Amino acid sequence: MPSADSPQWQEKASGFFSSSGVKLKQAGQTAGTLVGEVAKDAKGNVSDAAERVGSMVKSRWAILQQPSTRHAVQERLISAAATTGMFLRRGLSETKDKVSVGKVKVEEAAKKTAQKSKTILTDIERWQKGVASTDVFGVPIEVNVQRQYHSRPIPYILVRCADHLILSGLNSQYLFKAEGDKKVIQQLVSTYNQDFNASLPEGVNPVDVAALAKCYLASLPEPLTTFYLYNEIKGARSSIHAMRNVLKKLPSVNYMTLEFITALLLRISQKSLLNKMDAHSLAMEMAPILMWQKGRKPESYRQYWNNQSRSPSKKNMEQALAYSEWDMLAEDGEDTDASSQIPLDDGMPIDFSAMEVVQCLIEQHNAIFTDANETVWR
Repeated sequence: MPSADSPQWQEKASGFFSSSGVKLKQAGQTAGTLVGEVAKDAKGNVSDAAERVGSMVKSRWAILQQPSTRHAVQERLISAAATTGMFLRRGLSETKDKVSVGKVKVEEAAKKTAQKSKTILTDIERWQKGVASTDVFGVPIEVNVQRQYHSRPIPYILVRCADHLILSGLNSQYLFKAEGDKKVIQQLVSTYNQDFNASLPEGVNPVDVAALAKCYLASLPEPLTTFYLYNEIKGARSSIHAMRNVLKKLPSVNYMTLEFITALLLRISQKSLLNKMDAHSLAMEMAPILMWQKGRKPESYRQYWNNQSRSPSKKNMEQALAYSEWDMLAEDGEDTDASSQIPLDDGMPIDFSAMEVVQCLIEQHNAIFTDANETVWR
């Protein structure tokens, strides 16, 4: 195709407009012959219009042919192209940034979703076992310690109880032997099942605090000494060296908690003239809680935490629970069947070997737990 500046293209354009004017005039003459005066006026108008159109096209064409005009148009086209390219590059850059940010957000969302799913599955498993996601009682000890996000691998509830007893309860009689106020203990169990880091209420009876600690230890699915090491620990009770070596096989959480509890029992035994609880008496009470075989779990303590994982209403707190045989002692003034049996220790024979082990851990605590961060109270 010839360029707009070529003479050939200009001649064709001029010829086109000239022939168009002639043809229009001829058409006007033909129309005037047919319709008279009206056709004459129409011819004149059409002729004028044709001339005006031709003149306008020629003038615009002349302007476009001027170098300055062509340069300006070219600059505008170049500028428009540059602007369009800039917007395209900016759009691509922003798109890449958004894609990058979106990718990071997707990864973060995936991680959170995976973590949440894991938590939900864990909660479901615990619910299937009859344990709520916030419960402290009836939960494996390592689960409670993991929740705490603390370097000290000892359940907070035991730390709270021990600190309270050391500060204001060592002289109280029959610690870890007296049952305490059942309703108070149930309320404390409910409190800790909702908040593992809860504080003990002011003025709480030390006997109730000791019973709460005992109740927690009894609720563990497996004793601190574990099922696996039961026989080994029992066989090492006559030798401090052998006992020290066997206890090192315990999981860290179990080992540190056992050291903590026996340190507390040692302090209590040192006040036995006032509290009536020497090492032997404490061993009798704590052996079934700290060391038991499969099938011999001290179930009598379950009455304190069963169906108490949420805030109990006043009605529920006052409602009688299903007591086990070991704990079915009638209150004062209540009629009882004199012929009913009252078996001790859940009707199971006393494990004297376990008693000797616990007494050894109390009396020889400092010699046995030499490599532990021994618990020291001021």
